[in-house]
Amino acid sequence: MLELINVNPNSGEPIYRQLHEQIVRLIVGGQLQAEAVLPSVRQIAEALAVNPMTVSRAIQGLVEQGWLERRRGQATRVAIRTQDDSNATHDLLAPQCQNLIDQATQLGLSLEDVQALLAAHWHQPDDRT
Repeated sequence: MLELINVNPNSGEPIYRQLHEQIVRLIVGGQLQAEAVLPSVRQIAEALAVNPMTVSRAIQGLVEQGWLERRRGQATRVAIRTQDDSNATHDLLAPQCQNLIDQATQLGLSLEDVQALLAAHWHQPDDRT
């Protein structure tokens, strides 16, 4: 799991938010399955060279939102989710969509232009080399 996460301390986004968002992406994307055990806060902090309190803050937020679960004396695990996560998927992409819309508008592109651009760059998993 740790090889799938990276943080950028120079980003304008706080590190705990970067961690939070990336872990949610891994869960929603299926790379982290329900009941998968996460490394300890200390292990994550050391691997990413960040403060353990920052990692703890991200993990606690994920626990509060139901993405992860903690049980006394046991490792933190990915929670079993019974609800539909399609809203989470949309929420994860919304900022990038807004950024794309803002840039396209600035460049004078229409919705059709952006759709054509997306279609031209869209790759199915089988097409990637």
